Amino acid sequence: MTENMTEKKVWFVTGAGRGMGVDMVKAALAAGHAVVATGRNLEAVAKALGEANELLVLKLDVTRPEDAEAAVAAAVERFGHIDVLVNNAGNFYAGFFEEIPPEDFRAQVETNLFGPINVTRAVLPVMRARRAGLIVTLSSIAGITGQPFVSAYAASKFGLEGWMESLTPEVAPFGIRTMLVEPGFFRTELLTEESTKYPEPSIEDYAETTRSTVVAWKAMNGQQGGDPAKLAKALIELAGAVEPPLRWPAGADAVDAFEQKAKALQAQANAHRQLSASLGQDNK
Repeated sequence: MTENMTEKKVWFVTGAGRGMGVDMVKAALAAGHAVVATGRNLEAVAKALGEANELLVLKLDVTRPEDAEAAVAAAVERFGHIDVLVNNAGNFYAGFFEEIPPEDFRAQVETNLFGPINVTRAVLPVMRARRAGLIVTLSSIAGITGQPFVSAYAASKFGLEGWMESLTPEVAPFGIRTMLVEPGFFRTELLTEESTKYPEPSIEDYAETTRSTVVAWKAMNGQQGGDPAKLAKALIELAGAVEPPLRWPAGADAVDAFEQKAKALQAQANAHRQLSASLGQDNK
């Protein structure tokens, strides 16, 4: 059951200059909402979205807390409040763990984890004051299950999962809800050169696989099965639900990842159940 989707709300979307962020902004505007669209490159955001009466375009580098605070203040000055925050901005540092430079691994976490943390920290006081709001955070199936060549990315997304899951009960008493979105493979710009940084083969043991994996992933760009416009429209619908899901697997491959992870966890729980249960203090 959903609320009346014509009820105007104020959306605040990060990473709105390209990829899935553009689709989300357009879907929210089409549904009759006001939107604050943010990105590191102000001109790129404005060019991607054009003009609309209920659209405010702002510069925001999510790794800069001062940018987040300034953008939120400008949004409140224009629209009075923020109903829905969409933590969408992110990038991808690919590669095997040993071949990813430490500074790149740290930069990955800085953008994909601390970026949403910075923006959410700036938005929460606005939502608490009204005792209402929804925080939507774009995670990934890489935040549910790890795989080779995505160790830095998965670390950032697993961090998002734990942070949001813990934040949920903290803000629930103030009427604020959260929703994690775990997309599978969608035709976004994540695998483009603007969003993805591939490693240079530097360790012989990994070199051949690194080269072949980079070639395969570059070929996958634009061929992913998921339609980002459909995801954006579905997200607008879920955001209007009386009880938005705490987690939403977006795409059939994401549902499959959830199910496989659940089976794996259950098997791991059972593998040494007797030994695990024997670790308590003996009753005498």
